[in-house]
Amino acid sequence: QVQLVESGGGLVQPGGSLRLSCAVSRDIFSIYTMGWYRQAPGKQRELCATIRPGGSTTYADSVKGRFTISRDNAKNTVYLQMNGLKPEDTAVYSCNAKNGLLSVDYWGQGTQVTVSS
Repeated sequence: QVQLVESGGGLVQPGGSLRLSCAVSRDIFSIYTMGWYRQAPGKQRELCATIRPGGSTTYADSVKGRFTISRDNAKNTVYLQMNGLKPEDTAVYSCNAKNGLLSVDYWGQGTQVTVSS
C-alpha cells in the first residue's frame, strides 16, 4: 500500500513562507512523478508543481517564481517551498504520486494553508 502524509501547513501572513512536506510510505518512491495540488473552497483543484524522477520540474503560472518543488529520494519525501504567499494561495494542498507504469495515482489527505492578515 502506498500512503502519503503531508505536513507543514498553517496560518501565515501575506508575504510569508511555508514549506510543505509529503512523506511516501513505499521504497519505490524514486520512480514516481510527484506533484502538489491545491483546492480552494468553490474552486477546481489545480496543479501547482510537479517533479519527475530525474528531477525536472513544472509549475503553474500562478505560483511560478514563488514556489519550489523538490524531492529527496533517500527520504522518500517531496517538498513544496512557498515564498511570497498571497491570500489567494489559501487552499488545501495535497500531495500526489503517479505511477506511470501502472497508470495509477496516490493521494495524501491534504494540509490546510491559510494566508491572512
